[in-house]
Amino acid sequence: MTNVLIVDDQPAVRTALETLFEVHGMPVLSAGSMAEALDAIAREDVGVVVQDMNFSSNKTSGEEGIALFRGIRALDPEMPVLLMTAWASLETAVALIKEGAADYMAKPWNDDKLVATVHNLLSLRAYRHENIRLRAQARKARKELADRHDLCGVIYESAEMQAAVRLAVTVAPSDAPVLITGPNGSGKEKLAEIVQANSRRKDKPFIRVNVGALPDNLFEAELFGAEAGAFTGATKLRIGRFEAANGGTLFLDEMGTLSATAQTKLLRVLQTGEYERLGSSVTRKADVRIISATNADLARAITEGVFREDLFFRLNVIELRVPPLCDRPEDIGPLAEHFLAQWAAKENKGELRFSDEALAALTSYEWPGNVRELQNRIQRAVLVTTGSTVLPDSLDLSATAGEAPRASRSPGTSPPRVEAPAQTTPISGADLAERAAIEEALTRAGGVVSRAAAEMGLSRQALYRRMERLGLTLERRVR
Repeated sequence: MTNVLIVDDQPAVRTALETLFEVHGMPVLSAGSMAEALDAIAREDVGVVVQDMNFSSNKTSGEEGIALFRGIRALDPEMPVLLMTAWASLETAVALIKEGAADYMAKPWNDDKLVATVHNLLSLRAYRHENIRLRAQARKARKELADRHDLCGVIYESAEMQAAVRLAVTVAPSDAPVLITGPNGSGKEKLAEIVQANSRRKDKPFIRVNVGALPDNLFEAELFGAEAGAFTGATKLRIGRFEAANGGTLFLDEMGTLSATAQTKLLRVLQTGEYERLGSSVTRKADVRIISATNADLARAITEGVFREDLFFRLNVIELRVPPLCDRPEDIGPLAEHFLAQWAAKENKGELRFSDEALAALTSYEWPGNVRELQNRIQRAVLVTTGSTVLPDSLDLSATAGEAPRASRSPGTSPPRVEAPAQTTPISGADLAERAAIEEALTRAGGVVSRAAAEMGLSRQALYRRMERLGLTLERRVR
C-alpha cells in the first residue's frame, strides 16, 4: 500500500505526524536524514513526501531541504512533495514551489488541513499513475492493431480514432455497405482505404468518386457508363465507375449532395445490383462493395425531405464516425510531426523541428478545416521557415477567416480562471484529487480545454463532462 514518507530530524515531530496519519488510515514511513529519505523512496512504495526544510539543529537556511527536494526529483520527477516550513525557510519553500513542489505548510501545522492536503496528494498521485497506465495500454492496443492489420499509414493517438479504426478493420472482411461520417478534411477517405485494404477485395479495384462534383446530366454516364452516341459528344464507349470497380470497392464521397434524381438512380443499382449503360438496353450486374462518405447530417436531411430514407438504410449498414480534429487534440502533435517530416523531405529542408511555442499554438487552435487544414499549415510553415525551427508565425494560424485560436481572448480580458463553486454536499477524496488534477492541467494550458484534455489523455468532450460533474467552470474576467 502507498506510504506517506515523513522526513524530519526531530523524533517528536516524526512521532506526532506518524500518529496523525495512521489514525486517518494512511500508512507511514519515517526518515531522519536525507540519505534515509532517498533510500526509502528508492526501495518502498512512497506516494507523497512530507519533508522538513532543515535536518541539523544548527541549520536554518533551508539548504538541506533544497538538496533533499532536488534529490527526490532526480529519483522520481512526479513525486508530490509537501514542504514543512518555519518562518525562516518560508521564502525558500516558495522558491521550491516554482521548481515543482506540491505545496508548503507552516509549523506548527493544522491537523485537519495537513491530513486533507496529504490525502488529496495521494489521490492525485494514484490518478496520474492510472492515467499513465491507460496511456501505455492504449499504445499497446494501437501497436497490436497495426501488427495484425494494414492501417494504411494512419497517424493517431486518440481513443476516438482508435475506436473508429478498430471498427473499420472489424467490418472490413464483410461485403456490407459502410457509411463514413464526419466533417470535411477529418480523414474519412483514409478510413475508407483501411476498410478496403483489410477486405477480401483488397487486391481488386478501389474506385473513388466525388459524387458531389458530378452534374445531374453526367451522373449516369459517370457511374454506369455510356455507349458511343448516347449523347452529344459521346464519340466512344465510356466505362462507368461501377463497371470499373467490378469485383472491388466503390468509394462514393459527398453523398449528402446528391439530387433527388441521382438518389433514385443510385438506389436501384444498390437494391438490385443491376444497371444499364446510358444508351443501352443490356442489363449488367455489379459485384461492387459500396463505401460512402458524407459530412452532412443525413438523418436531418431525411426529416427535411431532401434525402431518401430507403437510400440511407442501403448505405448505412455500418457507420464509421470520424470526429473533428478539435475533439481529438492528442492527434494534433503526431500528425503535425508527420507532416513536418514529410514536407521537409519534399522541399529539401533537412530536419526541422517545432518550437515549444509552435506546438502550443498547434494544440490550442480550433482546426475548422481539420486534418486537411493542419497539413496545409505545416506545408506553409516548411516553405517559409529559414532556419531549423518552425516558429508560431510560420504557421500563420491567425489568418483563417472567421476563426481564432481557442486560447485567444478579447482585448481587456484576463486569462481564464478555473472556478469551483462551494460544495454543499460532501465530495470524495478521489473527486478532490481529480478536480485538483483538472485545475492544474487547465492552469498549465492557459484555460485551453483541448490542450488540458490532451495532457490528461482525454477527449475534449470527456474533460468537459468531468468538469461539469465536479462543478468546474472557466471564468474570463474583464480587467
